Amino acid sequence: MKSLKNLITNWSWKEVIPKIEADSCILLNGPGDDYLLAWEAESTLKVNQNEFDFKILDAFLANNEGRYIFGYFGYDIKNKIEPQLKSQNEDLLKFPDCYLMVPKHVLISKNGKNEYFGEWSIEQLTNFFNSKKPTESLSFQEQNILLTHKTCKSNYLETFDKIKSEIQFGNIYEINYCINFFAEQTAIHSFETYLKLCSNTDAPFSCYFHFEDYYALSASPERYLKKTGNQLMSQPIKGTAARGATTLEDEQQLVNLKHNPKEQAENVMIVDLVRNDLSKIASKNSVQVDELFGVHTFKTVHQLISTVSCELRKDVTFSDIIKATFPMGSMTGAPKIKAMELSEKFENFKRGLYSGTIGYIQPNGDFDFNVVIRSILHNQKEMVVSCSVGGAITINALPEQEFQECLLKLSALEKALC
Repeated sequence: MKSLKNLITNWSWKEVIPKIEADSCILLNGPGDDYLLAWEAESTLKVNQNEFDFKILDAFLANNEGRYIFGYFGYDIKNKIEPQLKSQNEDLLKFPDCYLMVPKHVLISKNGKNEYFGEWSIEQLTNFFNSKKPTESLSFQEQNILLTHKTCKSNYLETFDKIKSEIQFGNIYEINYCINFFAEQTAIHSFETYLKLCSNTDAPFSCYFHFEDYYALSASPERYLKKTGNQLMSQPIKGTAARGATTLEDEQQLVNLKHNPKEQAENVMIVDLVRNDLSKIASKNSVQVDELFGVHTFKTVHQLISTVSCELRKDVTFSDIIKATFPMGSMTGAPKIKAMELSEKFENFKRGLYSGTIGYIQPNGDFDFNVVIRSILHNQKEMVVSCSVGGAITINALPEQEFQECLLKLSALEKALC
């Protein structure tokens, strides 16, 4: 792919996305106004449910070495990493387990400057971006989509007690129990909804992903993995507090979160799990905790985020990294395999893309992937909208508090759908 630098510097992703009508389009938001945008697939790897195979992934990556690759891995590829695991719960969305694309066009905006990778000339780019009306042509219609709970509060509390029993028996220490909210016979204005979602959350790992009839509108605050050279970094989130109504109340919420023993216990368990995962692929003695219990503030919540990193062994492949670390510990619990088994038992929906990861691989092999949480997923053909939320349950967790945390995480998604 040829590169054209410092192009169309006056256009943001909000102006560019409505001009694209490709079958495949993915936007990854960075800090501030930075973004990566890829559209029109040159080649794809679409793996239907229960058909994922790391040999197929390895072949696709080898055939496209030195190219940009964008896409996702759904939560249920866990079954190919740990064959004793299953995913048999109801699936309303019917997303493929994996979708990767090598795009014909990549636009990267960083620090106010744009760089294009693709087959077009400057004239073709200019004609394309000038050929359609800008964002102002969008009509922001009220959708009034009402989500139905798949797990009501009484069922949540009943399941909570069962999970606490598993913890008391010593079968697990922590589990990320998730519940689903959905709407059927429903269509959404996908990009308009994403704009609303971004304005409500301002999340650093948000993304807009469309291919065929599938849409993912994510306001994720969490990074799964980032590789830079031989350095690998993970930033698990465990610990959530609502923003305060006043400045004083907000500051107190932040302090309470940072020093809350329960939230710290949840976080450190997952940090230890991530350290263990990284140790499988790391150079000797290179795994370290760069930040423990860092408090990060977003528009609707404060989050407790830790950073764990390592130096990769020279023989480690992309597939090796996924096998060692996926699914991310913040979405499972500890011990990891037992937590996933119990999640399948106690949850009543198939997670699919939720709890999976969306991101990209650079031509040099570096990559960055998020955690698919705080997301609206939509199957246009099936006319289904799905939003899932969850939280960590430990021995000290309180059922009413955990349920309210789920509703807090859901609130920004509901507002975007109105």
